[in-house]
This record gives sequence, C-alpha cells and structure tokens, in this order.
Amino acid sequence: MSVKFGIIGFGFMGHIHETTLTNLKGAEVVAICDINEDRMVDAVTENVVKTTSYDELLAIEAINTVIVVVNNHLHKEVVIKAARAGKNIICEKPAAMTVTEFDEMIAVVEQADVLFTVHQQRRFDKDFRTAKAVYDKKVLGDVYTIQSKLYGFNGNMHDWHIYKKYGGGMLYDWGVHLIDQILWLVDSKITSLYADVRNVINKEVDDYFKILFKFENGVTSEIELGTYFLENKAKWFEHHWFVGGNLGSMYSDGFEPEGKIVKTTRLLTNVLGRTTMTASGPTRSFGPPGEGVLVTEDLPEVIVDHVMFFENYLNALSSKEEILVKIPEVRRVLLVMEAIKQSAESGQSIYFEK
Repeated sequence: MSVKFGIIGFGFMGHIHETTLTNLKGAEVVAICDINEDRMVDAVTENVVKTTSYDELLAIEAINTVIVVVNNHLHKEVVIKAARAGKNIICEKPAAMTVTEFDEMIAVVEQADVLFTVHQQRRFDKDFRTAKAVYDKKVLGDVYTIQSKLYGFNGNMHDWHIYKKYGGGMLYDWGVHLIDQILWLVDSKITSLYADVRNVINKEVDDYFKILFKFENGVTSEIELGTYFLENKAKWFEHHWFVGGNLGSMYSDGFEPEGKIVKTTRLLTNVLGRTTMTASGPTRSFGPPGEGVLVTEDLPEVIVDHVMFFENYLNALSSKEEILVKIPEVRRVLLVMEAIKQSAESGQSIYFEK
C-alpha cells in the first residue's frame, strides 16, 4: 500500500518533490496546492487533485503526509494546521523563523501525535558524505579543522528569497543546510561561535556569511558562503571541503567530489637549518616538500542519493527505522542561527552550549 502525499506549495521544490515521489515505490502524490494556478499546469501525476486552498487539501482524508513548501514565513501557520488536521508533516527548511515559533509548532505536533521532520536532504550530498566518511573513520587521525565553502557569481537571489518579510536571505536558504551538515558531522557541543553576515549586493537580505565554530572536542569549523565571488572558471558553483588532522588532510571540490587525501611519509618535528629560496624570500618551514614526502590517496567511495531522505521517511512511518532528521537536531540548528545573528550584530563571539 502506498503512502499518500499532498504537496502544499508547488513552486520549484514542490515540482522536485512530486517528481521524486512519483518514482518512489510506496509513495503516491494525490493532491497539490498553490495559490498560483499556472504553477500546477505541468504536474506530472495523472489525476492529481489541484487546489489553490491548502485547507481543501488538508480536508482530503486519504492524505497521510503533507509536504510544506511555502515561503519560510508561512511554515508555522501551515504546519500547525496540518498537525491539527491529523497529517504527518515534512517541512522545508528552515522549519521556522525563530526558536519560539518552532516550539509553538512542536507543541501542536506532539499534541496531535503526528510524525514531523524537516527536509534536510543535503545530509545525502555526496561531497558531504565523503567528508563525513573520512571524519568518522578517523582517516586523518585527530581532526582539528573543517572548512565548508560555497560560492556563486550571480549576486542576486531568486523569487521571494530577496525579501526579508518572506524569510529570504542566504542564511535561511543554503545556510541552514551547511550548518546542519556541520552539526551532524561533528558530534560535540559548540563552545563558541563567531559570525560575519553581510548584504553585499542585495539591499534587504544577506548574501554573504562566514561562521566560525569551536567545538568541545577540539575541532574548529569554518563555513563561508558568498553569492558574489567572481572567478573565471568553468565550474563556478561548487562546494569545497577541507579537513585537516594530525595524520593528513582531505580536500574536495564539487558536489561530485574531486580531490584527494594527502599524507606525509615523515614528519619534521624540528626544521633543519637549511633554507630554501622562494619568490617571497628565504624560508625553512614553508619550502617545497622533498621527493616522496607527500603521498596521496583516493577519496572514499560513497553511495548516496537525495531519494534516501524519503526512503528513510517511509521506513520511519512503518517503524522499520528511526527518522533521520530529528526534532532536537532541527531546534539546535535554529538556536545556532539565532546565535549567528546575535554575533553578526554585536561583532562578538557567542559562548554556546556550555
């Protein structure tokens, strides 16, 4: 028997969800909703119910689960109504605009006894899972730094994301994903964070941020995103990772990661007196490595796909496995985002989770 889905909000991501579920065994889209009828014209599901009222969609008894894909500022309103209608809920990120909003939503969800999760599908990105495999298997020994960087050149964002009142900006867009990845990767409390959040091109909302985390286990992590980083490259939209440990480093470029693990055949605990001349002058510590000192290994192979988010969801509904994206994890991301905004406004580090 298929789990019957309704999709509320049929813009870009609503279309992606419909296509994914159409090709997923055990799932069926029975209704879609959008205030703009033109957006629903190209739905691929035969005989799908189309409505401009999400109240009408929620009244369809056959629907087991609704996917909330409306503008960010409407998540609370729609999730609460869906829960009260007895529907299980997958909400797009960010789940809410504030922690207070989220707590109000979860109180209703728990009272209604429905399943709730957030579409953090980038836990299934291949480049992220590659970095996670390296970290989890201690390939690099004790990791001390993790860098996650994403750059584009367009400057401006799309549709409603350029408006503050709708919950726009890159922190609420890609930022939620990048923060969630780091928090899921590093299993440790955050001791402090510092953030620089800017409007470089956009007037109302952020389009650049740099976030520095210090974790209790000794890891320091840096997230940087900019929509206006100009380079003359064929590949302009890439996610870059660097992970450094006491036994080596890992670097990768792109969502289909291209990179290496780099290690040394010997460590210099004391630099000898011999100097090397470089373009910037003589050096002892930063000269080129001798032959055979650096060796490389291939990145680990990982098999992962965004459809696995929905496979996990279906299995969780039938109690075959735990839901992957859990309520406390979602709330922690929102807490971090509030601390990020506080740090950016004050110019100070925020001491966190002590």
